[in-house]
Amino acid sequence: MASGIFAIFDDIAALMDDVAVTTKIATRKTAGILGDDLAVNAEKATGFLSSRELPVLWAITKGSLLNKVIIVPIALLLSMFLPAAIKYILVLGGFYLAYEGVEKIVEYLFHRQKTGHEVIQERKEDESAAEKTKIRSATTTDFILSIEIVIIALGAVADQMLSIQIITVSAVAFLATVGVYGLVALIVRTDDAGYRLISHSNNKGPLFILGSLLVKSLPVIIRILAVVGTIALILVSGGILVHNIEYVHHLFPSSLPPIVGEIIAGLVAGILAVVLMTGAKKVLSLFKQ
Repeated sequence: MASGIFAIFDDIAALMDDVAVTTKIATRKTAGILGDDLAVNAEKATGFLSSRELPVLWAITKGSLLNKVIIVPIALLLSMFLPAAIKYILVLGGFYLAYEGVEKIVEYLFHRQKTGHEVIQERKEDESAAEKTKIRSATTTDFILSIEIVIIALGAVADQMLSIQIITVSAVAFLATVGVYGLVALIVRTDDAGYRLISHSNNKGPLFILGSLLVKSLPVIIRILAVVGTIALILVSGGILVHNIEYVHHLFPSSLPPIVGEIIAGLVAGILAVVLMTGAKKVLSLFKQ
């Protein structure tokens, strides 16, 4: 009886060792997409009142966890029974990410600057509705990026037994959410940490200098993340399309650096998606009239 219990413990220990190894490998392979996920979601989680930053971020984090709960079992089932469907899901997600990236560029280049009274009027609008809209947008983008993370992690353990696949992919998905949004929380609260240091410094000394640096650095970090997040959307989408559409994969010469081909593919896909979405919106507006 005792020997049987010890044998079970040995099996569990061996399984955990295997999971630790496979999780490390899967995490390493998803490091690039996790970096993109951080840049995109940090940019999306900013722009709120200081008192609303953490509640909004918590709402996005809960949405991200729900995304993983939905995606992980579906991905495992599809990999077993309908592996071809994964490619089509990735391609659709790639077009969506490309659309979001190019839409940001179009808005920056061609969006009319608002006058003062328009900005004031916007501030009078329902802020809770604006929050919900941004949370929904961030959660949707997280859903697409989560699919890519889960698929890459699943591919890294495709040759392992089912139990190891389930535990490894679940662990990577959980770590992705906790790690990404934990770092995002640190970023968006940088200015508050700076103000606290300044308040304890009597406006002089190393604490004052560090606090002032943190306060002044946040707007710069947010602007950088906005640019990096947009590039990440285009790059990730282009990578998805290049690696999952045979025609696109062979469209670029082998001498061209892969990252250049992925950016071109992401930009072209995003432009096509923006044109189609703009046309569809105009057609729908004509029907509503």
